[in-house]
Amino acid sequence: MQLKNRQDFWSGVMFVALGLGFAWKATSYQMGTAARMGPGYFPFWLGLVLALLGIIVLLGSFSKNALETTIDKFDFRIAGLVVGSVLLYGFILRPLGVYISVAVLVIVSSLASHEFSWKIAVGNAIFLVIFSYLAFIKGLGLIFPLWPSFMGMN
Repeated sequence: MQLKNRQDFWSGVMFVALGLGFAWKATSYQMGTAARMGPGYFPFWLGLVLALLGIIVLLGSFSKNALETTIDKFDFRIAGLVVGSVLLYGFILRPLGVYISVAVLVIVSSLASHEFSWKIAVGNAIFLVIFSYLAFIKGLGLIFPLWPSFMGMN
């Protein structure tokens, strides 16, 4: 067997590692049964399914029909923008509210794309602000500040 698709190989390794890690951590919670699930039941089985998916992807990377690929050099700028946008979101949510925070998260993380477009980034931001409001505020009834605290509109 010869490794042909390096992207699938390393994706499979990542899925297996994450899946087994989540399944292992879930064993520290009460499992319960299928009829009466404990807090560890769902994450445990979801972790095992993720690990199984990883094994399937990993084995597929050795297939004769697998597309031959290579891995590009790691781009710290892209990783920094994506992780940084999530950290920034966490810091600005309380003072700036959901609407502005989600928009900033989407636009800053969109800068990581090689095909960045302001039009698409702003469109995605508007869609996700509306979706966040409908899903989390209206749908689930979560309590988040919607507007910046200095505006007094919450």
